[in-house]
Amino acid sequence: MEDTQYIVISNLQLGLAALLLLVNIGLSIALKLGLAKDLIIASIRMAVQLVLVGLILEWVFEMREPWFILLMAFFMAGLAGYSAVDRTSRRYPGIFWNSLVTIGTSAFLVTGLAITGILRVDPWFDPQYMIPLLGMVLGNALTGISLGLDRMMEGCVQNRNWIETMLSHGATRWEAAHEHIREALRTGMIPTVNAMMIMGIVSLPGMMTGQILAGAAPMDAVRYQMVIMFMIAACTALATLGVVLFAYNRLFSRDHRLMNHLIRQK
Repeated sequence: MEDTQYIVISNLQLGLAALLLLVNIGLSIALKLGLAKDLIIASIRMAVQLVLVGLILEWVFEMREPWFILLMAFFMAGLAGYSAVDRTSRRYPGIFWNSLVTIGTSAFLVTGLAITGILRVDPWFDPQYMIPLLGMVLGNALTGISLGLDRMMEGCVQNRNWIETMLSHGATRWEAAHEHIREALRTGMIPTVNAMMIMGIVSLPGMMTGQILAGAAPMDAVRYQMVIMFMIAACTALATLGVVLFAYNRLFSRDHRLMNHLIRQK
């Protein structure tokens, strides 16, 4: 593409775009959905958060110190680990630590391999690549962790009698739990699989659209999007597997007992 300049959105244009929310607010008022106040609060909160992120990223992109970039990356991973557990309806002791370890390990592993082995970014800590890529894999991995944990704990609670019957008849903890582990993994990975199935046909992903609007050649944007989706799929699978295995090890003791009393409602 010859023209690589993108259209800069002015404050007036941004305000005109915000008027589109009147559609949602009008429907809420007309149909008495009770969402008008939430929509207004959500839109204001979104705008403030995005402006703050934009200001922080402008500052971060000017920094060339690897220690600072890594510090921000660890902060992002910690926040993602906390958010993943915060979405679950049930808890058990150590669940936050399990989430932090799995999402941090899987996200840094996949992002590191992509940056150094696939994209070959130089320097490897370039925030223009590291921060956005890490953010995308973390956002999707936390969803997988949340869904997987919810499914695992719900299965243990709902099928407690069946599990304890198996254990009492000589089944190992793995034999009693492997079906719930399988379902938890499947549940955690479904959103990513569904997104990949419809991508390019039903929807154009946000990052690809953003690159095209910024003037990138469509095929270049497509290649980047494919790399990112492969990263997301791998990270989500690793994070969900890790956290579900942590939950299995915590909820099923080594002497083959179900520790159902550890699970508590949020």
